Amino acid sequence: MLTDLATEVFEEHRPVLHAVAYRMLGRVADAEDVVQEAWLRWSAADRSEVREPRAYLVRVTTRLAIDRLRQVQSRRESYVGPWLPEPLATEAAGSAPDTAERAVFTETVTLAMLVVMEALSPLERAVFVLREAFGYPYGEIATVLDRGEAAVRQLAARARRHVEEGRPRFEVNPERQRELTERFLAAAAGEDLKGLLRLLAADARLVGDSGGKAKAPLRIIRSADKVARFLVGVAGKQAPGMEFSILELNGGVALLAHYGGLPDTVIQLDVVDGRITTVYIVRNPDKLVSLTAS
Repeated sequence: MLTDLATEVFEEHRPVLHAVAYRMLGRVADAEDVVQEAWLRWSAADRSEVREPRAYLVRVTTRLAIDRLRQVQSRRESYVGPWLPEPLATEAAGSAPDTAERAVFTETVTLAMLVVMEALSPLERAVFVLREAFGYPYGEIATVLDRGEAAVRQLAARARRHVEEGRPRFEVNPERQRELTERFLAAAAGEDLKGLLRLLAADARLVGDSGGKAKAPLRIIRSADKVARFLVGVAGKQAPGMEFSILELNGGVALLAHYGGLPDTVIQLDVVDGRITTVYIVRNPDKLVSLTAS
């Protein structure tokens, strides 16, 4: 009976724990591992001493995520080509707490913002996630991290400064995003160079993530002309039977390409003032496993 109750309480808070872990790590598998470890800690804990299960579980999850982030950051230094976060179905991102603004909560899960957060130290990232995405007071964050409140405020200030320096600009209107995504797909699939150039900002860039396990650029491609020519070239070599669908990933509109019944490529666009500024392409098969059923 106690085990059933422990499971019920944990499952109630699982979405927010996954949301914290994913924002910390940018990988679905890593986030799920952290949440599973949090469950093991919870099931073995003396729960009679826990007055606030949610606070306890967020604290455990955050600390585990910090440890995991320190491990994976060293591995990313040897990653083949650019590194992008793993695409996440929006419904798997967890629910925004009442204390957080929905727009900010969504912004912190976008590919662009997660890329910016890669520049933060594990502690800075934890403070930023808990403060900006979940609206935690500094005092509660200090308890989570076992740090003084003054130290937490300093971490928050540094994190905000780093994020503001690299904060991406993009339109969040889903209808506008979808329209431009559909036009982008039509132009790329039709090998329409002029059509792509009309959609791309002059300083557009393309960031591809394959991890060396699929074909994708090993360096960022910059300028509208180079991005458009690359896309046209890829379209000309596209395998017959590739199917595209539009869905919501990381709080925004995305393209998912299936080949042979399996997810092959995710494409997501950053749009500013009606022009595409960044094309994100994820082809590392390890990062597409969670989209198999999409």
